[in-house]
Amino acid sequence: MDHDTVAELCRLKYRYLRTLDLKKWDEFADTLAPDVQASYGPKLSFDGREAVVAFMRESLPASRITVHHCHHPEIEIDGATATGTWYLDDKVIVSDYGLLITGAAFYDDVYTRGEDGVWRISRTGYVRSYEAMHKLPADWRFTANRFEEPAR
Repeated sequence: MDHDTVAELCRLKYRYLRTLDLKKWDEFADTLAPDVQASYGPKLSFDGREAVVAFMRESLPASRITVHHCHHPEIEIDGATATGTWYLDDKVIVSDYGLLITGAAFYDDVYTRGEDGVWRISRTGYVRSYEAMHKLPADWRFTANRFEEPAR
C-alpha cells in the first residue's frame, strides 16, 4: 500500500469536511472534481461541482452550524483512482428553527488524480445509519458563532 497516497487522500477528506464546516466555498469546491457526483441521502443527489457547492452555500447560512467528523478510513488505491469508506458522525445546529440534528453514516467515496496531479473527490455519498432531530430549549442560545456578528 502506498502510505503517502493514503495520507494524501485522508488530508483531502479532512479538507472537504473542514472547508464545509467553515463555509470556505472556494476551497471546498477545490476538493471536488468538476464532474463530481454527490448523494447525501435518497432526496439529495447532485451532478457537478457547481451544483454541490451551490446547494451547500444556500443550505448553510450563518445561522446553521455544521460539525462533521470522519474517521476509520478504509482506502484502496488503483493507479489514478481510489476508493474510500469513512465513518461519519455529524451535528447540524439550525438555530433559526431551534433544532439540533445529529446523525451517523458511512461515506463511500471515489477519488481521481487529475492531470494536474491533484487528487479530488469524483463521487461521494452516504446512507444514514440514523438521523435524529432534537428541539432546543427555549433559553438555548449561541454564546459564540464565528459566522455571525455578536449581539449587542
